[in-house]
Amino acid sequence: MADSFMGKAATMEIPINSNGETLAEDDSLEQDLQQVMVSGPNLNETSIVSGGYGGPAGGIIPTSSIKGTHSSTAFTSSIKDLRMKSRAQGVGLVPSQSAASRIANQNQTDQPFTGSGMHHSNSNQNMSVEEANRGVAVEKLDSVKKWGINTYKCTKQMFSERFGRGSRTVDLELEAQIDVLRDTKRKYESVLRLTSALTSHFYNLVQTQQALGDTFADLSQKSPELRDEFGYNAETQKLLCRNGEALLGAINFFVSSINTLVNKTMEDTLMTIKLYEAARLEFDAYRADLEELSLGPRDAATMVRIEVSQQQYQVQRDKYERLRSDVTIKLKFLEENKVKVMHKQLLLFHNAISAYFAGNQQQLEQTLRQFNVKLKPPGSDKPSWLEES
Repeated sequence: MADSFMGKAATMEIPINSNGETLAEDDSLEQDLQQVMVSGPNLNETSIVSGGYGGPAGGIIPTSSIKGTHSSTAFTSSIKDLRMKSRAQGVGLVPSQSAASRIANQNQTDQPFTGSGMHHSNSNQNMSVEEANRGVAVEKLDSVKKWGINTYKCTKQMFSERFGRGSRTVDLELEAQIDVLRDTKRKYESVLRLTSALTSHFYNLVQTQQALGDTFADLSQKSPELRDEFGYNAETQKLLCRNGEALLGAINFFVSSINTLVNKTMEDTLMTIKLYEAARLEFDAYRADLEELSLGPRDAATMVRIEVSQQQYQVQRDKYERLRSDVTIKLKFLEENKVKVMHKQLLLFHNAISAYFAGNQQQLEQTLRQFNVKLKPPGSDKPSWLEES
């Protein structure tokens, strides 16, 4: 900016006469300066503050002691000296309105990007964020409103059915299958509970037999006169323990299969049934609402509400039909899977129990191989020495 200013100053017109002296503009410049001195602030009424901002009051020096005539005379003499130096150098500065305006425009264009544009962009970003938050809040409010209306209608329909004032959609064949499934699940849960108890008791029996066989074996070594008798009993208890572990593996396999059938397969079907029953209740609620609107007056507002209710009724009807089809298919597959699984597990349980109590070790081992039952190695249930420590 300084280079541009010096370039503009160098191009200013300097009027001179034939003798090489400046014209009367110097006199006009002196008159302007004197006028400024006359019309300027009275130095007698001002004060000079020393010590910077926040300095003590003692740093304020009143200028009333400074004579105005002396200060003005000194200022005028300094102006004259400056004018004589400019004459000696052959350069004279003439005030120009066009030059001043160009310098002002240059200063305005050279100014850096102010904070107003940044403030405007930040305000736009804040407005966009506020609009996005407002949109999310409106969506949540709409979802809560729809949930509230749906809950009210379903609750009203449920109480109407319980008090016998409302009608409900019933599929007799499907309802019968659902009742059979729930009853079957209760009975299978009882079988699972009893076989789990049998496994626990039989495990304790096997552990007792193992401890008794070890005791007999130890006594046969320490009692020479009863060595044979203790030895026979030790071998018998070890054989029973070994057969008991085989039977225990078969029972555990049976319990695991029943647990999967009851708590996973049947439970998954019952979850679909719960969704079907909820969809049935919603369908009946919207159906009752549509019937109630159809019996009322047929003005313009009511017709709009009837049209909206018909659309909601159709949506709930499609949902109800879809879930009813899902329940029917799952019940069919569940029945087939249940028959297949229980046929295998019941045969395994029967053969293993019969072979164990008949003392037929060979048949018991053959039964385990037939059903791919893998026994745990002895001592696998005991914690390791790291866990004990």
